[in-house]
Amino acid sequence: MERQRRIDPVNCSVARALAVVGERWSLLIVREALDGARRFGEFRTRLGIASNLLAARLDTLVTAGVLRRVPYQDPGDRQRFAYELTEQGMALRPTLVALLEWGDTYLADPQGPSVVVRHRPAGEEVCDQPVRLVLECAAGHTHLPPEAIARTPGPGARFVEPS
Repeated sequence: MERQRRIDPVNCSVARALAVVGERWSLLIVREALDGARRFGEFRTRLGIASNLLAARLDTLVTAGVLRRVPYQDPGDRQRFAYELTEQGMALRPTLVALLEWGDTYLADPQGPSVVVRHRPAGEEVCDQPVRLVLECAAGHTHLPPEAIARTPGPGARFVEPS
């Protein structure tokens, strides 16, 4: 009987992503940045996070390219930095929507979710409908059940020998 080759779990984009945003505060900082927070004090107030922990998480997100530091100076004050999401940071929005949907389904209060993400298109068109995340394959099939999705080796796959 032939042993099946296994994809090396160390060579994994999920693990790499979690190294950047897997700590609880990191995604909450991204959430607040998506909602308009820019300054250190805004993040600290909105999240109730200790200053030293916030500084460390902001450094990690800047180093990883999720946020960028932008200098600013209020009159009479020293120069400080605001934080802006990069394209890479903005691309985390679907991840946060997916976590929100999962939390609303399995962990929401009996009264329902505390936040509803809505479509607010720019311009005059009005939609305001709730947003939901949909998995879609390259052929356009949607509403894929978990058992219809499989991890397969990609071009960068490395394999480990079966034990």
